[in-house]
Amino acid sequence: MDGEQADVVRLLWGPHAKPTRGPKPTLDLDRIARAGIEVADADGLAEASMQRVAAHLGVTKMALYRYVPGKAELVALMVDAAIGPYPERKARRAGWRDQLEEWARQLFTVFRQHPWALEATVGPRILGPGELSWMERAVSALDGTGLNGAERMDAAVLLVGHVRGITQQARAAGSAGDPEAQLGTVLSDLMRKHGERFPALTAALTSAARSDGRDQAWEFGLRRILDGLAVLIDQRAR
Repeated sequence: MDGEQADVVRLLWGPHAKPTRGPKPTLDLDRIARAGIEVADADGLAEASMQRVAAHLGVTKMALYRYVPGKAELVALMVDAAIGPYPERKARRAGWRDQLEEWARQLFTVFRQHPWALEATVGPRILGPGELSWMERAVSALDGTGLNGAERMDAAVLLVGHVRGITQQARAAGSAGDPEAQLGTVLSDLMRKHGERFPALTAALTSAARSDGRDQAWEFGLRRILDGLAVLIDQRAR
């Protein structure tokens, strides 16, 4: 583990040593993370620099370095504060399928609220306790299903991938609206002129136009993933 990774582990997991010398601390890691989140939510991850966050907090950049060694560590704090912990419900838990569907919808909400987190959660990295609580919740939802540990982990990763993909589409659409509806409009215009060359696509678009307006890609993908898990679980029970 290199120095940067060690700093991330220390900041995310502790222990957090209190300075014994110098001025009395005026900040804490949670406040710093929240400031970074506010900047990134407003202007994107690239703008959440040490200098910008320090200015947002009303301190100097050097003062911020007393708490966080650099931007990589800052972003790790921001991600864990923005994503976690998983918002547990007090109501009695339902079956595994309902639990995972709710889990996916909750994660979708988080990414829609903090779209910069898509950029910040790519590739191997150190996860914090908040973010890991989501993985724990998804894996534990499949307890007693007969799936082994690797299969339960794979299921969680597959659901995360679906949520990320749909969120990225929505982000690309920006304030213009539903990306699926936008694509449908573009394709419909093309099919009016060239539909005879693409009969299957034309028929599919006609059928989609008669749907109830829900996000078909989200619903279709989520249901197919859960259906696949149901088949695998049924096979394990035989």
